[in-house]
Amino acid sequence: MAQKSYLMVKVNHQPLAQRLDKVMVKLFSNYSRSKIKSWILNGHVMVNGQVNVVPKQKIIGGETIELLLVKEDPQYLQAQNIKLNIVYEDEYIIVINKQKNIVVHSGAGHVDGTILNALLYYYPPIVKLPRAGIVHRLDKDTTGLMIIAKTLTAYTRLVDLLKTRNITREYEAITIGTMTAGGTVAQPIARHAIKRTHMTVNCIGKPAVTHYRIIEHFRAHTRLRLRLETGRTHQIRVHMAYINHPLVGDKLYSYRKYQLKCTGKKIEIEKKIWSIFDRQALHATMLRLNHPITNIEMEWHAALPQDMLELVYALKADMQNPL
Repeated sequence: MAQKSYLMVKVNHQPLAQRLDKVMVKLFSNYSRSKIKSWILNGHVMVNGQVNVVPKQKIIGGETIELLLVKEDPQYLQAQNIKLNIVYEDEYIIVINKQKNIVVHSGAGHVDGTILNALLYYYPPIVKLPRAGIVHRLDKDTTGLMIIAKTLTAYTRLVDLLKTRNITREYEAITIGTMTAGGTVAQPIARHAIKRTHMTVNCIGKPAVTHYRIIEHFRAHTRLRLRLETGRTHQIRVHMAYINHPLVGDKLYSYRKYQLKCTGKKIEIEKKIWSIFDRQALHATMLRLNHPITNIEMEWHAALPQDMLELVYALKADMQNPL
């Protein structure tokens, strides 16, 4: 059975007229331009109450754009009794502390066992929302805080807060190598031209900004606090690898060359760490935003999970009792 939902946005006045599809990419940033164009051509978009099937129609501002989302109910959209670690909940939003080794959204290769499947079981009406209320994702092996909408109004406003960079997201990570100071990485990110599961810094990519500061130094590693301005796929992982400090345990971006630089005692310690920590050392530790309905500023924190704590303890022990 098809699931239908509507998103309605009023366009701000702008100095120059722009194409409808380009305006919609900015307004509905969770969706690709090709997807939006297909929706326009298939009559799923209305401008000021009239169906519009012309992607290049000029928008000058002040118009009301309404998007009809029609989603087929695929087989993998099944409710499953998977435990959610709920940090906060009201009638409009849910904040969870995601565990490792679980995919957020169902898709090719992950037909079940996801956060989406868990949400459908916990709160069945969420099936009516775009992406089941999920407004941002964490990688399969990244832990920490995520916010989910329970109503269409909350979803639309959360997407807008994310797009306008009014949701603060901070992470903790442990990187390979000893950093001397914090800083900012402002490098665009795009999908890798050959390795399609990888992202990479690329001048034609989308803007991406990551701020980081040092929490703690270890002998050959650094514990960081990071804040995202943008939310590109694998952003922290790509940016840290770009500055030659990839995350501990990152199988995609912590290339073997970083370990081969180590010799003697150092390489033994690297082998030990990789043997006890089998995922990227990244945790979404803080989330702050104005509530999408009440506008009250809210903030949540999630302590480091046990495996990252054990990694920290192992690195401290290495400093005290080197091999």
